[in-house]
Amino acid sequence: MAVWLTESSKVIVQGMTGAEGSKHTRRMLAAGTDVVGGVNPRKAGQQVDFDGTKLPVFASVAEAMEQTGADTTVIFVPPAGTKSAAVEAIDAQIPLAVVITEGVPVHDTAAFWAHAQATGNKTRIIGPNCPGIASPGKSNAGIIPADITGPGKIGLVSKSGTLTYQMMYELRDIGFSTCIGIGGDPVIGTTHIDALAAFEADPETAAIVMIGEIGGDAEERAADFIRSNVRKPVVGYIAGFTAPPGKTMGHAGAIISGSAGTADAKKLALEAVGVRVGKTPTETANLMRALVNAL
Repeated sequence: MAVWLTESSKVIVQGMTGAEGSKHTRRMLAAGTDVVGGVNPRKAGQQVDFDGTKLPVFASVAEAMEQTGADTTVIFVPPAGTKSAAVEAIDAQIPLAVVITEGVPVHDTAAFWAHAQATGNKTRIIGPNCPGIASPGKSNAGIIPADITGPGKIGLVSKSGTLTYQMMYELRDIGFSTCIGIGGDPVIGTTHIDALAAFEADPETAAIVMIGEIGGDAEERAADFIRSNVRKPVVGYIAGFTAPPGKTMGHAGAIISGSAGTADAKKLALEAVGVRVGKTPTETANLMRALVNAL
């Protein structure tokens, strides 16, 4: 079993005919993802050939869903158009929307996230500014490399794209049920807590790796959730132990002020609820490996 993205998922790509959308559609197809079409109103009715696989281009998400049964969209639309693309997906009530785009204005993300909530939360949003979601051996929606790990019993949720890839590679001997890159912007759709709840409910996920970073209080809130709701073992890593206070580091949300949002404060909050936290990605992977071997 996998979380949210399975071998049965039918994927469309908003922006499939653009440079990034085209490149990663080809990669997703090579990974075995059931990509069934793309969306670009200016090129509706055309077909795009991906190494022998011809995919139709639809005028809208609603039309693509009606014609293909799609249940997942991956959005590769430039920042200026991301809000309208996300709203279109939400209005079509597609169950899963993965927003890869980096540099989306925060007020745009807040607007389409509020729109999703106001219309009944019919669409789960992952991102923006994220690598997507991958269920190794089943499906891959986004830009996560498909060949760095295999299927297994670890669930992974991460703010950082590159650390997602590193953790997948470091624990490739065990493998993963699903890997979810939630993105590091100040406003995102799916959170650590959402992923933790899904992994807790998934019978084939035995343990969870949670990767956070400095800034905000998402990891502290996740710790509170773990205390009351998660019985499976969790191992954590917080990026930014050496970051100077008051300086934005990488992701727009990775800024700390005073003692709030520091890696040490997050580490203490997680350890207080029984989460073992590594000081490096490799140490974190070794903690998880020892934990899984003891199950």
